[in-house]
Amino acid sequence: MDEKKLEEELKRIWDEVPASHSDSVKEDSWENFQAKAFVSKTQKNKPWYYYAAAAVVFFGLIGTAFYFTQSPLQNSINLASNVVENKTLEVKTIMLPDSSRVELNPKSKIVYGDNFTVSRKIEIEGEAYFKVKKDKKHPFQVFCNETTTTVLGTSFTVSESDKDKVVVELYEGSVQMNVKGQEKKWILEPGQKFTYGKEIAAVDEFNRFTDFENEKLTAVSAYIQTNYGYKMIIPEEYNNIRITVRINKKEDLKTIVQLMSEMYNLNFEINEKVKQITFQ
Repeated sequence: MDEKKLEEELKRIWDEVPASHSDSVKEDSWENFQAKAFVSKTQKNKPWYYYAAAAVVFFGLIGTAFYFTQSPLQNSINLASNVVENKTLEVKTIMLPDSSRVELNPKSKIVYGDNFTVSRKIEIEGEAYFKVKKDKKHPFQVFCNETTTTVLGTSFTVSESDKDKVVVELYEGSVQMNVKGQEKKWILEPGQKFTYGKEIAAVDEFNRFTDFENEKLTAVSAYIQTNYGYKMIIPEEYNNIRITVRINKKEDLKTIVQLMSEMYNLNFEINEKVKQITFQ
């Protein structure tokens, strides 16, 4: 990742630090972190503790908006469709023709047409997480039960239960939702979820991050192994280094690893066969 792009991305997500921190505190802490993290490349061997204690990182996904409405377009997914059903006990990752990604939960199914790149419509039964590739000319629509989710580019989960309840959890973006037969509109912020069932709609909060407050790096290693299935190996001398970090629960593993590598001037190697990440 280019250093300038990395710095811009870190500044963007740094500003999302919890509201309990004032803007002046955010700016002062950013300037302190920036001066220590983005130094000359000749200083490659600086240890992590120079800036680990100051780092509060949000690993986010960039999004726009989507809304709910019943639509006759739901009937346009015709017989020339692709059906993907997850009959396993593990989450199944599907790359769609437009490069969007779907993480399909067990006992769930999606259906989409052969012309998906120009008509991005997809039906779902069960539960899935969507990471949608932005394309203003071709909105992305997810049909679930009586709702339609229209997306330009964002990350969210859609799930249904008992055919009478739909839940959407928003990770990034600005969201407007509508329900058939109701004039009210719901505007969600990241970290809020929308629930609709039995003609009742509600908005609640959910925790989209996992926080590590002054914890050992080994705790981050354990988190990655539990949630991604990869073992993370770090040099023994860093086992007791403490770090404060916030991780988006739906972030790509490679993005997390790349940002950690760039932040702490470490090289890494990913062994897909044995599912192991080695920092050195």
